[in-house]
Amino acid sequence: MFMGEYRHNVDEKGRMIVPAKFRDELGATFVVTRGLDRCLFAYPLEEWKKLEEKLKTLPFTKKDARAFTRFFFSGATECELDKQGRVNIASPLREYAHLEKECVVIGVSNRVEVWSKSIWEEYFSNAEESFSEIAENIVDFDL
Repeated sequence: MFMGEYRHNVDEKGRMIVPAKFRDELGATFVVTRGLDRCLFAYPLEEWKKLEEKLKTLPFTKKDARAFTRFFFSGATECELDKQGRVNIASPLREYAHLEKECVVIGVSNRVEVWSKSIWEEYFSNAEESFSEIAENIVDFDL
């Protein structure tokens, strides 16, 4: 399980250090793709395969299903850690998530998310204001 929040930088070559606590669980090879809310999602290969199987069951006759799977899979790239624990994030993914220098890497259960520091701070601030309301809306999940 991934959890926690870490601050890192993306260098001029598009490399970012993956937090040490995430490296073993992500594995030597993992998948990074466009996420929701202008962040990137990173999945261990096993989790990616589970997600892929679920997405395959979406009806391709539905416009929203086609749009989502195109968005999600077209941005996906298999990544590897280098010897320094860094990952090279492809240029289109960096552009999508507005990753220029400072970024925030967070653990979210079965995936890792990579955010531009400014987008994360804005998102977090907005979510923090409505956290109680959000919690009320998901109370049916027995949390």
